[in-house]
Amino acid sequence: MLRVLLALSLAIQPVMADDLPDLGEVARQYFSDQEEQALGRTIMRDVYADPRYLDDPEIESYLNQLGYKLVSVSTRNQREFTFFVVNDPTINAFAMPGGNIGVHTGLLLTSHNESELASVIAHEIAHVTQDHIPRMLAAQSQSYWPTMAALALALLASRSNANLASAAIATTQAYSIQSQLNFSRDYEREADRLGYDMLTRADFDPRSMSGFFNRLQRANRFYDSSAPAYLRTHPLTSDRIADMEARSEAAPYQQMADSLDFQLVRARLRAQENSPADAVLAARNTLKEKRYSNETAAHYGLATALLRARAFKEAESEVQKLLSGQASSPMIQQLAAHAALAAGNPTLSLQRYQVGSSTYPGYRPLQYGYISALLSASRSKDALALVDKQLALYPLDRRLWRLAAETHARLGHRLLSHRAQAEAAALSGNLVAAIEQVTLGIKAGDGSFHELSAAEARRREWQEIEKAQRKS
Repeated sequence: MLRVLLALSLAIQPVMADDLPDLGEVARQYFSDQEEQALGRTIMRDVYADPRYLDDPEIESYLNQLGYKLVSVSTRNQREFTFFVVNDPTINAFAMPGGNIGVHTGLLLTSHNESELASVIAHEIAHVTQDHIPRMLAAQSQSYWPTMAALALALLASRSNANLASAAIATTQAYSIQSQLNFSRDYEREADRLGYDMLTRADFDPRSMSGFFNRLQRANRFYDSSAPAYLRTHPLTSDRIADMEARSEAAPYQQMADSLDFQLVRARLRAQENSPADAVLAARNTLKEKRYSNETAAHYGLATALLRARAFKEAESEVQKLLSGQASSPMIQQLAAHAALAAGNPTLSLQRYQVGSSTYPGYRPLQYGYISALLSASRSKDALALVDKQLALYPLDRRLWRLAAETHARLGHRLLSHRAQAEAAALSGNLVAAIEQVTLGIKAGDGSFHELSAAEARRREWQEIEKAQRKS
């Protein structure tokens, strides 16, 4: 399918930064905000279904927290963003329509510090806030707009995995198209400038941007046939690096400490690599040889690896060290509660979830775990009360809707269970599945008159949206 789509003739001509129109003037003439959001939802449907998507609420929560810290100081901070993780060892990040920004696990693990990671994310945020994708597409003839979905899928493939995209493109014409999908150098310079400003305002080290790109350029010399993935999708020139270095030299020096959660996320990723036994051995050696920048994160990594290896007693020992330490984080509390549940101690697990939820009420991964623990303890009514409370706060959280579906199913609420599954599917961009689920719920024959009416209204709403999307 991808090969056929990429074979479409999309002659995209990049425009010079100095000649760009005001934001939205040309790009939005043919590609409205609403159309971009609809396209973004379609793309995310495919992302969530991709096996490379890393469905890890804790890592995703950290990434969104970091991303929105940068968005809050950007020039267009009213836009909505979704930050997600791709399980890929290459160093890459990419921006997509609808404010969707993907980050490879390789980038998280190879960033020397949190400011380096923030510099790449800030760069991608700038691509979104400056409407670079719509502006790039607006440079082509209006007659090509019916091929927008094809271009979106091509963009997704080329940005998330340049090697995969290349393998899917068989013709010379398609290779040419892929090269045109990359952002122009003028857009890259604009993203550098605005990303640098975001770093400074968000209290990250602005020198990290030039440092990161310098390292990538040096690493590129050791590649025989292809550059690192990030360089293939983000053209890098010596002029860009020189410009970033010049900006950094003018800024006052201020050392920025990495957050604990940054270190915990990296330890968590390392603990998920290779086999469980290998992960435990690597984590033990890290602690033994003191090859860590944060001891708390090193113990967190070992505890995570031990849980993978089902060494529950040893994992609990590491958890006790974390809980008795001075460092605190909702990720540590989540690990402690999960460790107790995995070891078959639901009472201790619920106690830890209760403490964690009280201490970090806004940390949703803890709430997910708490609801799941209540269900495991056959306390479905308590789970329903908690999930309803969380949905009142976060009605657009697809993970909460999945938990609501499971909770209603445990209680025998067939209509409400299917309705919740439908909401989760819709939030994942899959309206066809949403319509199917809510239809099953309506046919279930239970539920009150109000619940049935609400489900039917929701189905009509989704059907109209889905019909409009098919027409466009």
